[in-house]
Amino acid sequence: MSKDTIVIREIKPQDNAALEQVIRVCFHEFKIPLEGTAYSDAETPKMYESYQNKDDVYFVIEENGIVYGGGGIKPLKDFEADICEIQKMYFSPKVRGKGYGKQMFDKCMQAAKNLGYKQCYLESASQLKAAIHIYEKAGFTHLKKALGNTGHYSCGVWMIKDL
Repeated sequence: MSKDTIVIREIKPQDNAALEQVIRVCFHEFKIPLEGTAYSDAETPKMYESYQNKDDVYFVIEENGIVYGGGGIKPLKDFEADICEIQKMYFSPKVRGKGYGKQMFDKCMQAAKNLGYKQCYLESASQLKAAIHIYEKAGFTHLKKALGNTGHYSCGVWMIKDL
């Protein structure tokens, strides 16, 4: 794996199956509940189709056509229009710990600003300690309860950041 061949780009239709696999494997690896999380979301098998609106975007990280993960921005469901949610940011172990998660996170934050959002919200599982550390370092603060209506009742970490 070479930094010269790793690309972060917008999702394409042919990325769906590989991305779904990366997402689902992470849940088993980290022992995150399958119900009430992204694992059981109807959009997980059809990520490309789920991020084709003017106010959302999803990026994948790939090398030579192999998808190793992704992350996206979408309006926070059933909440104020100027708050987005960073969603479905999961990575294969092959790219973890090499700075690509931070690059993806930064790309998503820039996209959120470009789309005109004022705040970014996220939900996570306490098992994802490395991700939570990145969010805290980037200025996200913890909330006492969930915002909006994401359907992710098994997520116990809620955070927000002004953009």
